[in-house]
Amino acid sequence: MFTTLRSEDGRVALTNEGLELNGEQFIWRELEGVDVQPVRWLLGVLLGAFSFFGFLLAYLQFWLKTAPAALGIGLGLALLAWGLRGTNRWRVHRPGRQTRYFALAGPARSWQTLAQEANRRIGQRHHETATAAGYWLQQTALTALPTGSTAAPPSPHPPA
Repeated sequence: MFTTLRSEDGRVALTNEGLELNGEQFIWRELEGVDVQPVRWLLGVLLGAFSFFGFLLAYLQFWLKTAPAALGIGLGLALLAWGLRGTNRWRVHRPGRQTRYFALAGPARSWQTLAQEANRRIGQRHHETATAAGYWLQQTALTALPTGSTAAPPSPHPPA
């Protein structure tokens, strides 16, 4: 039994049954794993850097006066800061299906701790399922022996 964990903004919830991400429910046994990757907004970084250095170069070459250059440099710095803020990309891996991507804003560390907990829960559910399947397979093999037969029960160890 797992306790329910929620993200700070409520967009991700780790419940006992599965992972709820942006309103979509994924059962633990259907997932292979999740990971989080911080992504910078490349367009914002490039536009900010090029406009900042372009206006700075124009000012230093005496092509622009102080007021337009200061406005352009300020705009470039604002775009650069906006692009560096970035986002976090959640990748949900499902065996036999295409990987799903979700973009979530906020500090990457909190998302990474949630992803680590989700991977732990996925591994736990897979282990429980494999243990139960092994038990029922062994029970089926034991009950499949003919009654009154002197045949030895199957060895639990594979042949060498």
